[in-house]
Amino acid sequence: MDYLSAFAISAAGMRVEKMRLDVTALNLANMNSTRGADGQLYQPLRVVASAATSFDGHFSQAAQLQAMLPQGQIEPLDVAPRKVHDPGHPAADAAGDVEMPAINHLGEMLNMATALRAYEANVVAMNAAKTMALRALEIGGGA
Repeated sequence: MDYLSAFAISAAGMRVEKMRLDVTALNLANMNSTRGADGQLYQPLRVVASAATSFDGHFSQAAQLQAMLPQGQIEPLDVAPRKVHDPGHPAADAAGDVEMPAINHLGEMLNMATALRAYEANVVAMNAAKTMALRALEIGGGA
């Protein structure tokens, strides 16, 4: 077994899950924002994980491994803003409603917990591969 492949797969999984945690934190931080400096309402973001595939992946073992590794892309969600009735808010319209990003707090917390558990699972897999590699070296060393 090629241990470097196991390490690369776990590292790619950890990279995607860290990206998911970062995006969740960004969504939660902007949950109660109105308009940014550019005048636009914050759009909630999501990480979409997919395997990278390319024609080059068929010519070398390293490229085949790279084609199997998960890749994460950040995409904005196309959702309508939520309206909060707050006539005293500086950004309120004539009816007293303020547009806020449509971020579901409970859903974001669930995303965070799921990403954290997936990250931990990738760490466990990497540690298991490391332990197997060390045991193989001990067996082969004849000590």
